Amino acid sequence: MNKQIRIGIVGYGNLGRGTVEAIKKSADMELIAIFTRRAPESLEIDEPNVKVVHISNVRDYQEKIDVMILCGGSATDLPEQGPELAKLFNTIDSYDTHAKIPEYFSSVDAVAKASNKVSIISVGWDPGLFSINRLMAEAIIPQGENYTFWGKGLSQGHSDAVRRVDGVKDGVQYTIPADAAIEKVRSGVNPELTTAEKHRRVCYIVAEEGADQAKIENEIKTMPNYFADYDTEVNFITEEVLKAEHSAAPHGGFVIRGGETGADQNKQIIEFSLKLGSNPEFTASVLVAYARAAYRLHKEGQAGAKTVFDVPPIYLSPRSAEDLRRDLL
Repeated sequence: MNKQIRIGIVGYGNLGRGTVEAIKKSADMELIAIFTRRAPESLEIDEPNVKVVHISNVRDYQEKIDVMILCGGSATDLPEQGPELAKLFNTIDSYDTHAKIPEYFSSVDAVAKASNKVSIISVGWDPGLFSINRLMAEAIIPQGENYTFWGKGLSQGHSDAVRRVDGVKDGVQYTIPADAAIEKVRSGVNPELTTAEKHRRVCYIVAEEGADQAKIENEIKTMPNYFADYDTEVNFITEEVLKAEHSAAPHGGFVIRGGETGADQNKQIIEFSLKLGSNPEFTASVLVAYARAAYRLHKEGQAGAKTVFDVPPIYLSPRSAEDLRRDLL
């Protein structure tokens, strides 16, 4: 590329910090500004050329930023910020409430088309890379079943959701897959598995002083789209224990499709897996790659909401088509 892609970041939690680091590793990108709802001076950012700006002033940067990476949570931030910022910028986000993706897509799509911007939604590893692998496996082996297992790991979206519960001061949530269920799937028997049979969810919560812990536990366990369908365990701990034992953010998982091909019904297994030392840093790296794609799609004159299904893989790479054909094909 002849010029660096000018990037903005909205939100400076774990995902926002990971995005800063990912941009540093992308020679074709330049971070212009970080936007926050907090007092800008309260953010400690060791990036002298990057401005820290209150979100209320985001319109001032409409001509200074090529792609805005939205690093807020799916529970409350992105449903509001996604459509609003698509009026002004090409955007990328990691919206991950699977059941509501069609609704979210529609809300962003209408705005992005009207403003002639590209907004790639639900970017990350699931939804995102896992979604692509589910699609490919189903297309290649139409007679079969898809299975997705997450963890063991700390879920950003679910952790954000528990922290939004009234009376919760801080907290994290781990998704734990059932080893027996994974082995059944890998054996090729294509078992019927309920949601609860595949995973359980374990929460570690720091409650506000005087908060009703029984009420918090019930609200978490009955939360639709997050915990209601799972075997969920809620543990109350101190801030000190949370910091000492739950500060890291490992994660990972598997997409497995078992099926049959040919007249002889030969068994076939496709598996894609991730083992992540840092969930937010890896998700941020995916967001940054798709920011490059959004910039290219916009330059082509495309507009509206997109998903990972709509983006040619070649648009993710800073390398030329000739290089990719030579080295990776």
